[in-house]
Amino acid sequence: MDGTFLPWREAKVHVLTHGLHYGSSVFEGERAYQGHIFESKRHTRRLFNSASIMGMKPSFTMEDIETAKAEAMARNGFENCYVRPLMWRGSEMMGVSAQQNTIRAAVAVWEWGNYFADKMSGIRMTHAKWRRPDPKTAPCEAKAAGLYMICTDSKHVAEAEGYADALMLDWRGHVAEATGANIFFVQDGAIHTPTPDCFLNGITRQTVIGLARAKNYEVVERTILPEELGQFSECFITGTAAEVTPVKEIAGIHYQPGRVCEEFVTAYDRLVNSHVS
Repeated sequence: MDGTFLPWREAKVHVLTHGLHYGSSVFEGERAYQGHIFESKRHTRRLFNSASIMGMKPSFTMEDIETAKAEAMARNGFENCYVRPLMWRGSEMMGVSAQQNTIRAAVAVWEWGNYFADKMSGIRMTHAKWRRPDPKTAPCEAKAAGLYMICTDSKHVAEAEGYADALMLDWRGHVAEATGANIFFVQDGAIHTPTPDCFLNGITRQTVIGLARAKNYEVVERTILPEELGQFSECFITGTAAEVTPVKEIAGIHYQPGRVCEEFVTAYDRLVNSHVS
């Protein structure tokens, strides 16, 4: 944290931290497999890009974050873990304007297994009441803390109703993503996925598209309407935490996790364990 390693209980911020009051924080979610963080540098580049979008000017470098991630894993003795680097505005100024606030940083690591257990059985999803906002109203290309407020609320409601996650539409009513993962559908052997024009184009999403094209699948990035959901045979979500997870239901519409889902669950697992980054 700010260049110093601290025990979990000692890593504290002031109650007037700007990031707490105004959401001026950006972060990454990463996974390490067998001691190697998958796409580590790519995640770090996105972290700094998010900071730039939010007007943050850190005094540290991408190399500093890369070193901190590796050392945090080594000090904890973790080879398979979740990695959370983040930046936020500190507590020097309290108000909407925070021009003089120091840009703080921390890297945390913890052991974390599958986000969803027994993946090939598929998860159940419902619809979220919140929609992804118009990109003219929010910095959708930044992985910014404030953008996850509606995701947390949507996932809490879904879990309270017995679902694992929720499907979010965008402000136009088009299919967008899950609360913390991108979504894919299978139709007549082709893979369809929403165009990421108002939500994060996930690194796992990009990785799976690359895997699909390498396997000669047709990948169609397009507008997907809610009334199309019943036309697809398979569905899966992708994300650093979720990895590749099949979906068996979206609010009463059922899918059968099959050959395509299994192929990408397996291909992604092989890739992240191959030490390619």
